[in-house]
This record gives sequence, structure tokens and C-alpha cells, in this order.
Amino acid sequence: MAKSPAKTRRKARPPVTTPYDVAEHLRTPKEMAAYLDAWLSEAPEDVSGIARALGDIARAKGMSQVARDSGLSRESLYRALDKNGNPSFATILKVAKAIGVRFHTVVAEVV
Repeated sequence: MAKSPAKTRRKARPPVTTPYDVAEHLRTPKEMAAYLDAWLSEAPEDVSGIARALGDIARAKGMSQVARDSGLSRESLYRALDKNGNPSFATILKVAKAIGVRFHTVVAEVV
């Protein structure tokens, strides 16, 4: 008695995936600024998200170079810009300057 084709099939293997890292896709200063601007525009109260976005940009530029340019240690940058980090405003400003972005203000719309 022959086996049916359904019984002889091999089990499908789950697809192989790799974690997505946005830092690998931030190649130009314009892309970096647009990425940070999106965070600031869409979730201005999400401090940890904005810090992570700065961390993504810092990793894209090279954390060692950002550390040198900001005058901060690599370790303190990784801690401050981590998802659980809580960077001071002074750290945010130093990192922003080191990665080549500036903050500016506009009048907020009253809701």
C-alpha cells in the first residue's frame, strides 16, 4: 500500500529572520534628521523614544565618533540613549550637536 503524498511531506521550517536595526538604514544626514523629526513630530512627549532615536542615529554615525564629538564616554551614551535610559537635557544637546542636528521651535497648535 502506497503512502499518500500528504503523509510524506516534510514539516515546514520556520523562516529565518534577523532583527531590524534602523541604524543600518540611516545613511545620510538628511535621513537622520528626517528620522529624528518624525519622532519629535509624532510623539513629542515620548522622551525615551526620542532618546532611542538619537541613539539609533549615533550608532549609524558611529558611537565612538559621537562620543568623541560630544565629550561623553561611549558607555554613558549607550546607557543614556538606551530604551531604559533617561538622558539629561545637556546630554541630549551634546549628542544633537555631535550628530549634526539642531532643534528649533514653532508655535504649537492649540487643540
